[in-house]
Order: sequence, then structure tokens, then C-alpha cells
Amino acid sequence: MSPSTYHVAVFRGDGIGPDVTDATIAVLKAAQKCVGGFCLNFSSYHAGATYFRESGRDIEQGSEQAAEQADAILLGAIGLPEIRHLDGTEIAPHLRLREQLQLYAGVRPVRAYPNTPLPLADPRASAIDLVIVRESTEGLFYSAAVHGRTQVANENEVRDTLRITRNTTEKLHDFAFQLARQRKNRGRPGRVTCVDKANVFRSMAFFRKIFDERAEQFPDISADYNYIDAQALDLIRKPWSFDVMVMENMYGDILSDLAGGLVGGMGMAACAEIGDHHGLFQPAHGSAPDIMGRDAANPLACVLSGSLLLGYLAEKSGQDQLDCAAEMIESAVYTGFSSGRLRPLEFGGDQGTRAVADEVINILPTVG
Repeated sequence: MSPSTYHVAVFRGDGIGPDVTDATIAVLKAAQKCVGGFCLNFSSYHAGATYFRESGRDIEQGSEQAAEQADAILLGAIGLPEIRHLDGTEIAPHLRLREQLQLYAGVRPVRAYPNTPLPLADPRASAIDLVIVRESTEGLFYSAAVHGRTQVANENEVRDTLRITRNTTEKLHDFAFQLARQRKNRGRPGRVTCVDKANVFRSMAFFRKIFDERAEQFPDISADYNYIDAQALDLIRKPWSFDVMVMENMYGDILSDLAGGLVGGMGMAACAEIGDHHGLFQPAHGSAPDIMGRDAANPLACVLSGSLLLGYLAEKSGQDQLDCAAEMIESAVYTGFSSGRLRPLEFGGDQGTRAVADEVINILPTVG
């Protein structure tokens, strides 16, 4: 029987995007070889600030349709500080892709790894293992996804709209509760925290109201709340006490960076953008143009996003080999840090982008 083939649309993007994407594809191909039974077919397309400077377009013609038809999307990093639209906003076709493909659930795992720098002195910081679920199509980013939604009243006033809809929010909360249930089956607490500002904004009170309604459908999962400002404080005071947190787009954008800093930096910040029919996977960090082309970027955020991509394909297809490959990559990264074999430059080590990816590939057969 020939292996099942899955088509992955690839957008390498800007800055360090091509470096970390190429490292991730190498790891994914190695995991595919180790496990067998499936084949990943990668097709590359242009998008981002560099392409905008060269062509006047932020994404290659026809590539949005190709991404919609693909089984999954892998994106490196988008944006360069010196290249902007005339209104000063960044080149961000990935925000438009989120809306077009209705990728409403932004999944940001945050996990502490052995022998990585943890800014918090409390020894319990080594047990950090949480997930931020960020709504990715609405909220305050609703205005940014499509040009023209921001209202420029005059030279003295600009208005951006924060949008919360029942349909999307119900799906988001269901996703968070289902994720917590999956994690509970693997030994995690099984708790979802709704992060909002329901005491001030009617939109956030609506967000919480829907959370309460959906929580009734998951009696085996604990549900609680935290205001966004208190949650920011608690991520410094006691991040080890959280499991799954669900929140509006902008809140998730800010807290996921804060949480990434708790486990060593954005070089470990993986990300999945999931909808009902599509999935996009990317590191949560930016394009870091100051180190582009220097083989200095930590590729593990993108590599771990590749693991999420395999897990997504496994859930969609029911193919166990994909799940095995996803777990193999995660185990290889954990083993690499615990054994001292992974030493990214970002953490003061001696391994650049290619060396980190090569070491993960070397470890893969030992954890299968």
C-alpha cells in the first residue's frame, strides 16, 4: 500500500522565516522517514514584506487559493520594520489568511524545558505547561485583518472596532474545553480559564456569558475566570497553576509573548491557527531581521509548530503514524535539552539554526 500523501503550502516569508522554515521541513522529512506510512508534499509560495517590495503584492497571486486547497499551511515569519503600507501598518497577509480560512483558534503551547533559561526564580517554574487559546479572526484584530475597516474620522481621531460574535466564540470555547479534555487524559488538570475584562466591556461580558453556556457541555472540565490584568500578574506569580486559557485576540497576542518569555524566549513559542477545515502553523516570533541570514535563529518554535502540524493532520485523517511522528519531534526536543545536546545560540549555546535542526534529526531515531 502506498503511503498517504498530505499537501503542505509553505510561505517562508521574511527575515529569519526562510531559515527556520527550511530547518523545520528537514525535521519533518526526517520524522516522516523514521515513522513511515505517510508522505508530506511541500509547495512553496511567496508572501510578506520582501515580496511586497519586489512586486507590490503582499502574497503571490494564486497562493491563497493553493493554501485553501492544501491539507495544512506552514509559515515562517512575516514582516520587516522598514517596509510598511502608506498608513504605517505592517505587511500582514497572514492576518487576512486567518480570516479567509476562518482560523479562529490560535493555539500557543507554553512549556518549560530542562536546562533552558527560566527567568522566574521559583523552582515551580520548571513545571510550566499551559496553553493559550487565542481567538484569531475577531476581537480587536478584526479591524486590522482587512484594510478599510478602521475608521479614520479626521486627523485627530481614529477608531478600531473590537468584534465578538456568538458563532465564532462558541466554537472557540468548545475548542478550548476539548483541548483541556485531551490534556486531562494525559495527566494535566483539565481546567479552562476564561480571560476577559467582563467587568468593563459589554463585548467581554458577552464573551464570558458564552463561556458559561459552553462550560455546561463539559462537566468533566473545570471552568474559572480571570480578568486580563490579573492574568498578566498571575502569569508572573504562578504560571505553573494554569492549564488552558481562552481569550480575545489582542489579549492572546500580548499574553502569549509574556508566557513565551517565561520559558526562555520566543524561540520556543510554537503556534497553530486552527479552523473547522484548515490549519496554519507558524512560530509565534517575528522575522528578527537583525539576525537574518546569519544562521543564528533558534528554529525550535517553528520545529515544534511542525509537530503541531503533524498532530493536526493526524486528528483530521485518523492516521496514527502522523501522531507518532508529532510525538517523536516533541520528545526529541525534550530529550535534546535534558541531555544537553541542544544548545541554541539564543540560550547562550554554540548551535546555530542548522546545527539545532541537525541535532533534533540525530535524536529522532532514539526516541521512536
